[in-house]
Amino acid sequence: MATVTRRSLLASAGALASTRALGAPRSAGLAPASDFLLAPGLVYLQTASLGPTPRPVLDRTLEAWRELEANPTYLGYGALVEAMEGVRAKAAALLGCAKRELVLTRSTTEGMNWIAEGLDLQPGDHVLTTDQEHPGGRVCWDHLARRRGVALDVVAVPPGENDAAAIVSRFEREMTSRTRVLSFSHILSSTGLRMPVRELCALARARGAIAVVDGAQAAGGVAVNVKSLGCHVYATSGHKWLLGPKGTGLLYLSDDVGDRIQPIALESGRAAHSDSSGVTNIPGVLGLGAAIDYVSGIGFARIEAHNLGLRNALFERLAGLNRIRLMSPPPGPLASPLVAFELPSTVDSRVLQTRLLANHDVMVKRVPKVWFNGNRLSTHLFNRNEDVDRFMSALGSELR
Repeated sequence: MATVTRRSLLASAGALASTRALGAPRSAGLAPASDFLLAPGLVYLQTASLGPTPRPVLDRTLEAWRELEANPTYLGYGALVEAMEGVRAKAAALLGCAKRELVLTRSTTEGMNWIAEGLDLQPGDHVLTTDQEHPGGRVCWDHLARRRGVALDVVAVPPGENDAAAIVSRFEREMTSRTRVLSFSHILSSTGLRMPVRELCALARARGAIAVVDGAQAAGGVAVNVKSLGCHVYATSGHKWLLGPKGTGLLYLSDDVGDRIQPIALESGRAAHSDSSGVTNIPGVLGLGAAIDYVSGIGFARIEAHNLGLRNALFERLAGLNRIRLMSPPPGPLASPLVAFELPSTVDSRVLQTRLLANHDVMVKRVPKVWFNGNRLSTHLFNRNEDVDRFMSALGSELR
């Protein structure tokens, strides 16, 4: 666990004094710092991996667990199951769909796995995806390719090339009469590029394919309405931008998919508890309901504006450094709360990540080197301008 160090305190104080001297406005997070259990002094820029659960959400999760243990069978198959159905309704409203179209999962990856398992794809059928998909959203298609002979076609989205029209054109060129699925991220975890989801979903529908969206980096950080996006399927996490308990997720299966997706876990229906799902993480699900209340209470428009404001501040300050190359889109419609940069070959991204945490109490993401040698930052509702200052001071110190 990171601790406050003399160096981090001096860096923070120096950056703060410098910014105040310039007369720049200071921002507070959208939630009280006391709501979070982050280690004292830690600058956490890693929500895109796992979000910190706020105290009110954790309290509700533990309360539900204690309540359950008072009479596990009576409550676990009774009142608390009904309470989980209430969470399904909240989650459906969050994504803009009907409750009957919403399934509770443990993660985006589980949702993606259920989709692949439930599709009756045959040898020679094609799935079209990108080379920037998170492994958790890609492994399900690799599995089908290995076990069922499904062909996997891959569209290149070179990091640093942020051209939505070019991406749509590449998908269109790669589609064949055997393309059954288009699978892509709402926001790329590698660079934070906000993909042209509506256009790709429209393309899939026009060609008779199913549009599957990996929304792990969207719900809770930016506004999401699955009906507006036009996708058939949307999988997302409860434990990233929604700040819910770890091991929670959501899966949207649109009515117009019909019976084309039938995983074993949904054989008995889509309820929070069924014969095919078995007993689920009851306290986690109820905690997820509290998390949805927490972020909804702040407002998604406010959250998105706050996140993009901090992200854009990072982008602009990183753009002034000669030794790095920004891989994320500039401020504008393709930007998201994630920003990533490539390091010179003489600086290893894993080493930099380690040093930022050990020396400066700053937590960032190391981008998998299959994409590029770099690091990624993600800001959320608890972050402030001071966190931007601390990171830039720490980065400057390590790249000297």
